[in-house]
Amino acid sequence: MPRYFLELSYKGNNYSGFQIQDNANSIQQEVEKALAIFFRQRFDLTSSSRTDAGVHALQNFFHFDYEEIIDPRVLYNINAILPPDIVLKNLYPVAADAHCRFDATSREYRYYLYRVKNPFLADRAWFYPYTLDREKLDAAARIIPAHHDFTTFSKRNTQVKTFLCTIYDSVWEEDGQCLVYRVRANRFLRGMVRGLVSTMVQVGRGKLSLEELDAILGERNNQLADFTAPGHGLFLHQVTFPVSVLDPHAG
Repeated sequence: MPRYFLELSYKGNNYSGFQIQDNANSIQQEVEKALAIFFRQRFDLTSSSRTDAGVHALQNFFHFDYEEIIDPRVLYNINAILPPDIVLKNLYPVAADAHCRFDATSREYRYYLYRVKNPFLADRAWFYPYTLDREKLDAAARIIPAHHDFTTFSKRNTQVKTFLCTIYDSVWEEDGQCLVYRVRANRFLRGMVRGLVSTMVQVGRGKLSLEELDAILGERNNQLADFTAPGHGLFLHQVTFPVSVLDPHAG
């Protein structure tokens, strides 16, 4: 049976998260409903990355199986069914054993803070009008890739077998009026990026030393981390796959 990868973007403010949940609206629920309306049959979608409540995505993926060939132009019609804060961007025919979670080689998140009141950033960045020491923030970000066990920065009640992650990039950058934390890794844990941001901000404010941050990372105790950064400042920016996954005929 043919398998497809479905690429989408969304603004997460109105949703309890990416994955279907009881008694709460989710991105997956809306997409499955729109597909069912258009194709007149039920779809079970598998997600690439499960973003939390309020979190946005410039790029995320589902995969699903469908017995017929789908013309990508139908995305126009399905987008007309979806709410305005969710958009389907591309449809990729893939190999029957392709998996949008396990075949992804990396994910990149970006977390946005702004320090001067701006109504146009209020629902997509964290308003943080306090002085931050940029050098300390940069130094804190450089500590992160030296660690691999991120138990400290995983929220409880998460169903994972391992807390090991490999961090490829961890930097603070300027983007217009925003200070942005950019982090890329092979995988992320529930609440991990927000926990890293909140805790590094404490370093930037001088409330936590670099040595204390390093020790917290090694403690494997999530009661030591700060998870106060709100979800609406976080964006899943990119999910990366080998070229051969999205284009089975490549090479």
